[in-house]
Amino acid sequence: MFRILSIDGGGIKGVFPAAFLDSVQSSVEYPIADYFDLIAGTSTGGIIALGLGLGLRVGEILKFYRSNGTSIFPSAQSWGTRARHYLFAKYRPDPLHSALNAAFGDHLLGHSHQRLLIPSFSARTGKIYVYKTPHHRHYQSDWRVPAVDVAMATAAAPSYFPPYITSSYTAHLDGGMWANNPTGNAVVEAIGVLRIQPNEVRVLSIGCTRAAESFTLGNAGMWGWRKKALEAAFSGQSFGSMGIAAVLIGHSNIQRVDPIVSNGRFALDNPGAINDLEGLARECAREELPAFKALFEHGPADKFQPFYGPLV
Repeated sequence: MFRILSIDGGGIKGVFPAAFLDSVQSSVEYPIADYFDLIAGTSTGGIIALGLGLGLRVGEILKFYRSNGTSIFPSAQSWGTRARHYLFAKYRPDPLHSALNAAFGDHLLGHSHQRLLIPSFSARTGKIYVYKTPHHRHYQSDWRVPAVDVAMATAAAPSYFPPYITSSYTAHLDGGMWANNPTGNAVVEAIGVLRIQPNEVRVLSIGCTRAAESFTLGNAGMWGWRKKALEAAFSGQSFGSMGIAAVLIGHSNIQRVDPIVSNGRFALDNPGAINDLEGLARECAREELPAFKALFEHGPADKFQPFYGPLV
């Protein structure tokens, strides 16, 4: 059995998947990351994936959001912040960078104990950019990249943060530009690259909550679509990603957790909703735990042996 954990992007709403996994952790024997052969994450999901790969307990990752949410996303609704957002990136990247430095230190992507797949997007070429641990002999360079650079590269959400320039001078935008839900990418990686048989793949895919949206804007122009266009793109990409995964391995082999919430209930930059997000996640975990155990609790996955790079 080859087991995949996939985590969507969503800013501070990463509290939801972190709290969900923390609740599941309290009911299983081994560290939650040990149950998976591959972990994929985009944006805030990429930060969670990196933390799990580097050996952080999921409770520590949840604490990361609680401790740093207000410094990363300060005064989201103040007039000054909202006015700035029309002309510049809404937030400075320094608080996020400092928080990630404190969490990941000098670790490299190659220090991960799990196979990782972290989508980003090249700001200079417009091409997709996927960071991967050295879990295939062709993946010879990404393992040297600092984990902080990978996290910042996958989380540089346009208009919220400026493009991220890594220590090797590559420029990146948020992986959510094309793979906010990386489930399909992870399944393709397992089958197409690692040559896992489709009937052997199982997936736990966790979103960051989904608003009940309507995109029937009629004859709206640029002003009417200024926010809805991005939301529509995210929604379509997510359903497409899940569809690819389902065609390849079957619906019954995927556990998708992404509750529908009222429109406007949560925002990717509102740390004031952390308690509600955590409470919702723990309720969902209580309901989803039997399905999780049926699909995933068969003891820890085989130990990951990288082709290149150090393991801690």
